[in-house]
Parts: sequence; structure tokens; C-alpha cells
Amino acid sequence: MSILVFQHHPQEGPAALGRILQDHGCRLRTLHLYNGDDVPGDLDGVDGVVSMGGPMNVDQADDHPWMAQETALLKAAHEAGKPIVGICLGAQLVAAALGGKVAKMAKPEAGWGNVRLSFPGSTDPLYAGIGWDTMQFHMHGCEVTDLPAGAAPLAGSRACRTQSFKVGYRTYGFQYHFEWTRKDIEQFADDPLTTEAGLTAGQIVADCDKHYGAYRRLGDRLGERIALLLFPLDKR
Repeated sequence: MSILVFQHHPQEGPAALGRILQDHGCRLRTLHLYNGDDVPGDLDGVDGVVSMGGPMNVDQADDHPWMAQETALLKAAHEAGKPIVGICLGAQLVAAALGGKVAKMAKPEAGWGNVRLSFPGSTDPLYAGIGWDTMQFHMHGCEVTDLPAGAAPLAGSRACRTQSFKVGYRTYGFQYHFEWTRKDIEQFADDPLTTEAGLTAGQIVADCDKHYGAYRRLGDRLGERIALLLFPLDKR
């Protein structure tokens, strides 16, 4: 299974999800779009796509020429039935590529916060064995306000109605960061969105002691379900 990874920021790689996918036999081809790597013009040799987070917004395509190209490839991959996982900005790009809408939030969602599964989420195979309420990590100032036609909302939070969604059988978007390691969280704790959300970096780091252990276990479980169900053994 050859997976194309779109990385939009030098510090926002596939992190723990990448490790899990590789442990399950996947080959990752990471494109550093922020550094000038080109988006492929077709899906030759691509079995699946993972789109990571980043500080930019989907309405900034004029500042980031790769954005329109990535959006077009995400749409093509979905129409071809290839598995797709979008995280944070990646989820927003997936939604926009398939006809959904993304808009700026009145107040950013940053730091630790509860995510609750919807009924479709509670029955989705990726969330099997994961509780209705989990503590997740957030760092975003935009959100998916309208899902693509036919999409199922899988989870939400008090601040953000769409925390995860599914389009068809193999395209998923996750607004929260289930893939980050503790080092990732700590290096983004002083992001400008933290201040806008009314928090301090110190609060976020201190809360890691309470939440990170369970968060990482849940994130690894979700990553393993992604590896086994979206990128199955017979495709590797």
C-alpha cells in the first residue's frame, strides 16, 4: 500500500499516525508542499492519501499555489474510491474538495477539549471500542460549516459541531489532532490561536500530565483501525 502524504508545514508531519501506518506495512511518500514539492498530476502508484494540518486556511489558495492542486487530487482520489484521511486543515481541504464549506470560527478552539461521537460515529468501524466522549487536542481557527452532500457527521464538540465526518466508505476527515505526540503538542502550545482562545501555553502543557496518556492510547487505537480498515493487508 503506497500512501501519498501531503505535509503543509515543516512541523506537521504524520507523527504517530505515520509510525502506525509504517508499522502495518504501508509505504509513505511525503510531499513537503510548503517547501516546493509538486502535487502529482494523476493517481498513478497512489493507493491512498493522507492530508495533514497546517496554519493556512482553505481560502488562501492565492498565497499557496499547491492548495488548488491538492484539492483537485483529493477530489479525484475520492471519486476513484481510494482511501483518504484528512486531519485539521486536511479535513477542511477534503470537505471543500467535495463540495462542503469551511469558515472562520468566532473564537478558535485550542488545547484540550471533549469530543463526543454522534450516533453514526458510535457505529462507524473506525471508532469501534472508543468511548462516546474522549479528550482530544485542538488547534484551529476555522471549521467545516457545511458537510459535502451525503457526508455523515461522526463527532463534534461544544465549540465545533463537525469534529469528524465520513463521505462514502473510505473518505474521512478529523478536525482534532489525534496523531500528535507530546512533543508536537508542546511545540504548538504557544501558537497564536492559544492566546485567541483565552489560554496560555503553560495551561496546555500542564494539562498534558492529566490527558496525554489516555489521548495517545485512543489515538493509537484510531490509527490502527485506519491502517487495518482503510489500508488493508491485501492492498500492500
